[in-house]
Amino acid sequence: MAALTAGQRGRTVCVLEHGPEVGRKILISGGGRCNFTNTDMRAECFLSANRHFVKSAISRYRPEHFLALVAKHRIAWHEKTLGQLFCDHSARDIVRMLLAECHAAGVRILTDVRVSDVRRSDHFQLATSVGRFQARALVLATGGLSIPKLGASGFSYDVARHFGLPVIQPEPALVPLVFGQEDDAWIKELAGVSLPVRASCGKAGFDEAALFTHRGLSGPALLQLSSYWHAGESVRLDFLPGQNVAALLEALKKAGSKAGGAGALSRWLPQRLAQALAVHGVQGRPMAEWSQKDIQRMGARVNGLELLPTGTEGFAKAEVTRGGVDTRALSSRTMEARDVPGLYIVGEAVDVTGWLGGYNFHWAWASGVAAGEHAGAA
Repeated sequence: MAALTAGQRGRTVCVLEHGPEVGRKILISGGGRCNFTNTDMRAECFLSANRHFVKSAISRYRPEHFLALVAKHRIAWHEKTLGQLFCDHSARDIVRMLLAECHAAGVRILTDVRVSDVRRSDHFQLATSVGRFQARALVLATGGLSIPKLGASGFSYDVARHFGLPVIQPEPALVPLVFGQEDDAWIKELAGVSLPVRASCGKAGFDEAALFTHRGLSGPALLQLSSYWHAGESVRLDFLPGQNVAALLEALKKAGSKAGGAGALSRWLPQRLAQALAVHGVQGRPMAEWSQKDIQRMGARVNGLELLPTGTEGFAKAEVTRGGVDTRALSSRTMEARDVPGLYIVGEAVDVTGWLGGYNFHWAWASGVAAGEHAGAA
């Protein structure tokens, strides 16, 4: 996006891609259909040390602008829940679209290029595996550390530090949480169970699906929450959000239900989860034997189970990277480094992390356009 935008302004642009092809992260996203943006685009859907930083770029480049580009290339798309927009056919349609726009703008793209040195005097000078390059402007659009099998690296951070820019510690985000304590064995025994929950941590909370895995918890609700979670913090799961489970159980008991704990909970929860929660709560005793304290304890367990993750699945499974180049060092209007004229940093390399659902791609598009509109200006 930065390249094609600068190219459309008549600038001579060369993209140096260190992988064998461009857009590999686009190709694997959204189950191969690329969740390319979200209709509900607002600053509150992004994490950053400066929550206001994204406002300039996303207000000037909106979802409708990207949709206009999609329509120009006749790419069919559809909307899923929560404003998420996907290609009907393949994420490769988005890559082809971007390549076509780059070609039309005269952008030169080189793949399998390794950059070994970056210097700056009156121009930027790059030493690479295919020769030396000189440019008035340099845009770092190399992403973060997530999904290293696709070639992710800390290149942007290294270059930023080389030029004296601060970097906020990169950490995995939108990543499954893992549980390694002995008392957490029951969580792993529920691998494959999925249900809608409210997952919360501190002031952050998300109402979406949770998925039990052989290592812990995943699913949209937990992936969202992971961006806010820090080591040592507990997470809270409400397995029946919006319902008072204690009141439901009390009503069952008054109605003379002879069900045991698992039988009672399985009215609302998957059987395996109901069994696990009942065993840990009231030892499977029939409801007739439950005291008021038992009912309150069981209700609290279902509506607000506290769990302590031991970590995450790490960058290998993280969809994005939290942290990155400190936004205080950049212009929110142009993405240019304040103290290094001509150096621009965009996308995931910056300390901006979007929610699950197309926000991180839209940040890439919007920040890329912001840099492309100004890079190489006189």
